[in-house]
Amino acid sequence: MKQTMQDHWDQVYKTKNADQVSWTQYVPRTSLNFIHSFGLKKSDKIIDIGGGDSKLVDFLLQEGYEHITILDISATALEKAKKRLGSQASKIKWIVSDVTEFEPDDKYVLWHDRATFHFLITDTQISNYLNTARKSVTGFMTIGTFSDKGPESCSGLPIKKYNEDALTGELKKGFDKIRCIYEDHTTPFNTKQHFLFCSFKPK
Repeated sequence: MKQTMQDHWDQVYKTKNADQVSWTQYVPRTSLNFIHSFGLKKSDKIIDIGGGDSKLVDFLLQEGYEHITILDISATALEKAKKRLGSQASKIKWIVSDVTEFEPDDKYVLWHDRATFHFLITDTQISNYLNTARKSVTGFMTIGTFSDKGPESCSGLPIKKYNEDALTGELKKGFDKIRCIYEDHTTPFNTKQHFLFCSFKPK
């Protein structure tokens, strides 16, 4: 039987701990810096796309944000995050979904995505993602993706790499760029991955 994308990611999260996957950040400084730059209210709705077992939600809770949604294709990843957060997990809205099939019932002042967008490699996947974002983002969007100097694949899957012009071009229908930065992400096993982070606002 053919393995689905959900099966793939559930298997990753079942068999590997945080220190065994390349995307782990113990302090998501760049994401937090972007979020702080937007001047959000604590009551604003935030969605973390592909949030999985990321620690970003821990920091957002500590800072007092009240309406946080975490979306991930892997139920196993979200269960890990819930277990880590304990009683705090009840404050979060958890959604198991492939983002390309996601149909939001909310509008979001902030759409955050670190390391999901580069797994979308077909025009249809990218189009579905952006159609959803255009319908549901009211304030800001931040995307962190592998740069054109980044790896060719991740977690056994092909990825699509971007430079600033390419990412801005993908989002030009619906979003204006605010700013972009490049940075090296140091993995838990001390290798480097080159990332591009950009923020946008709806037109």
